[in-house]
Amino acid sequence: MLWPEMDAQQALADLTEISSQIQAAVVFDDMGKVAEAVKAGESALTQLEVATGEGSVFVVRAGKTVIAATTGSNPTAGLVFYDLKSALRNVKPKPAAEKKPAATTKPTAAKKTATAAKKKTAARKPATRKKPDAP
Repeated sequence: MLWPEMDAQQALADLTEISSQIQAAVVFDDMGKVAEAVKAGESALTQLEVATGEGSVFVVRAGKTVIAATTGSNPTAGLVFYDLKSALRNVKPKPAAEKKPAATTKPTAAKKTATAAKKKTAARKPATRKKPDAP
């Protein structure tokens, strides 16, 4: 069955009318510019799948934490989303980093320590090597 050609606005109107599951749709031109968009409601992205012939990219958000994963071709999308959501539930938020005061060292003390280390190294006798026993 061939559909007659129509403008983007009419195509999107028909699409949202025949499919009860589609809440938003976009038609792009060949340069990636949005030609027409239909959107129902304002909501933050919670999950996304991008599929190609070689594999898919999945993204799941829970609050401020986001997890992303790649798969091979033809993954079981529902299972991947379930696994990613389970992984996100196990992620513990990082505690806020506390700033430690900068350590104050006197440059002269550092110089003395370095100089003393050089003197100790120079004062050591080189290790003598033992000759292997002749057979």
